[in-house]
Amino acid sequence: MTIETRIDTRNSRPVSSGEKVPRQTQEIAQPEFMTINVRLADGSLFHCEAAEGFRVMELIRAYGLPIKAECGGAGVCATCHVRIPEAWRAKLPEPSDEELAKLDEVPGADEHSRLACQIEMTTDLDGLELTLDPHSLHAQSIWTAG
Repeated sequence: MTIETRIDTRNSRPVSSGEKVPRQTQEIAQPEFMTINVRLADGSLFHCEAAEGFRVMELIRAYGLPIKAECGGAGVCATCHVRIPEAWRAKLPEPSDEELAKLDEVPGADEHSRLACQIEMTTDLDGLELTLDPHSLHAQSIWTAG
């Protein structure tokens, strides 16, 4: 395998021995993370780091919480059912007709119900609070995260 790199030498010159070469450093900005506050059915609360542009389901899964999300985010299984408190509902985009149709199939779903795979993280949602529906959790006898 051959790797070619082209270097623009039009503005460069040889450096003589002992000459100090000024270093150009560039600060790499650290990404600023947001937070999602996820409550499980047993009442335990987890503060998960979140990045803009990711689906809430992906972020919950990446944090290691036991969300089923069997379809991987396609919105066809409703196993990432979450409940959103009233204070946060107005900040979320309206659910699509497809999401509402899928939620109609979920026993006990109500106006606080959403599919986590259909919610994209934005800066407006920093601090989002939600509760994972018990039917959307993998059954485990002992659960720890952190």
